[in-house]
Formats: sequence, structure tokens, C-alpha cells
Amino acid sequence: MDTYKKMRELVSALADGEISDADLELAFAALLAPDGQLAWSSYHMIGDALREAGGAALSGDFAARLAARLDAEAPQGGRGAAPARTEPAPTQPEAAPPPASAIPDAAH
Repeated sequence: MDTYKKMRELVSALADGEISDADLELAFAALLAPDGQLAWSSYHMIGDALREAGGAALSGDFAARLAARLDAEAPQGGRGAAPARTEPAPTQPEAAPPPASAIPDAAH
């Protein structure tokens, strides 16, 4: 595993409160590096966005309308194509996606 990936995993575990005692010192050391600080900030911004109560407002019938549009589409064919639904999926509030600036760059 590369060092950058390991550092981000340690910071993520620390942010989630799931760090092991054996990795605690390594996680704190990772926070001293700019990449570790960026990861810490990014993970907290993502968590804040996911917990935000006022996410994207969708109309009450959004799920039913989406299900109807998907059912109306022609099947793409081939084996394993999903059968048409007979009832709309249950509705749940949708979380707004985090802003692009909150998503860590995975290209390192």
C-alpha cells in the first residue's frame, strides 16, 4: 500500500473515531503534513454536508416520477436486464452531493 493511501486511511479512521491505539501516533503524525491536514478538512466537510438537514429540496412525488420515467425507457437488452418495477421505490430524502472542492483529489 502506498504511503499517501495509508495516511488518508489513518486520518479517515481518526476522523470517524475508529482509530486503533496502535495507529494513533501515526495518525497524529499524518496530521502534521499538509496532505494530512487537507484530508482531515475534507473528511469533515464531507461529513458536514452529509449531515446537513436542509439538503437538496425535492418535490414529494420525485421518486414516483423518476420511477415512471425509468420504467418508460426501452430496456437496454441483453441478459441480466432488470425487470420493470411494479411499484415505485420508497421515498427518502436525498442528500446534496458535497461540493467538488470538498472531494479529495485521488490522483496522488
